[in-house]
Amino acid sequence: MATIYEVAARAGVSPATVSRVLNGIAVSPGYAERVRRAAEELDFQPDRAARRLRRQQSEVIALIIPDVENPFFTALARGVEDRANAAGLSLVLCNTDEQAEKEARYVKVAVSERMAGVIVAPSSHHPDLDALVGRGTPVVAVDRAAHGYAIDAVVMDDVAIGREGTQRLYDEGHHRVACITGPHDVDTADQRADGWREVFVAHHDEDPDPYLVRADYRVEGGEHGMASLLALDAPPDAVLVANNLMGVGAMRALGDREDVDLLVLGDLPFGLWPRPGSLVIPLPARTLGVEAADRLIARIEGDDRPARRIVVATDVAPR
Repeated sequence: MATIYEVAARAGVSPATVSRVLNGIAVSPGYAERVRRAAEELDFQPDRAARRLRRQQSEVIALIIPDVENPFFTALARGVEDRANAAGLSLVLCNTDEQAEKEARYVKVAVSERMAGVIVAPSSHHPDLDALVGRGTPVVAVDRAAHGYAIDAVVMDDVAIGREGTQRLYDEGHHRVACITGPHDVDTADQRADGWREVFVAHHDEDPDPYLVRADYRVEGGEHGMASLLALDAPPDAVLVANNLMGVGAMRALGDREDVDLLVLGDLPFGLWPRPGSLVIPLPARTLGVEAADRLIARIEGDDRPARRIVVATDVAPR
């Protein structure tokens, strides 16, 4: 008796796509016709109990993100959920706290539960996705690439974001712009710092390193980073802050000081308003989630084209 895997091989699609067609879940017409034809040619007769199990498994995807309390990732998750629900998929939300160990545990859960696919914002340049990729589970990286894997990635041009944000501060008349960015080995942190460095070096002959602070993408990290910059012999008069939570911490450290302005990347949490002299640049988090979900759904439905890198547009420069 033919198996679902043989049908998938004959149709040139994934087993998950076969399961979706057999259970009446919408896929693209071309894929559906190929599955039906292959099932007929192989005289495939699905076992009803196994079919129910496959249906349950094939309707669940995971979203693995660093911090669900950060409104950036909350908006991203909403974009994924809306698209997933429209496609008949349920979403499991996993929070890693930027910890590779937690990320690895959630990857194992996704494998053991035979989830239909996974969207992940990796906690480092080189996440361990071998178990997922090895079994053919569709995986899409979002906000940060997963280096070493030929999988789709939906990202922003973070070097350009850092460059344009820094240049904007210089264009507004500031004389020395510093940067508070996130941890080493995180794409957004490294690339936004690279963009800042390009502009800083173009404006100064001095070493940029004292004006680049690495923090933990949390409020406390931004507060400590701002304090260290203010303690320099020649402190900056403006700071590019690479995420919203660190922006809150930087504002807290500045208090009532009016001699340092900020440009913060990402909407502020907690319903906060920016302090005078602070500019907050929204980032297209929900759009990232929508695009990532669309790519994952396409892969689940059998899209086997080469991996794509989708760059979502941002607007940092003044209008």
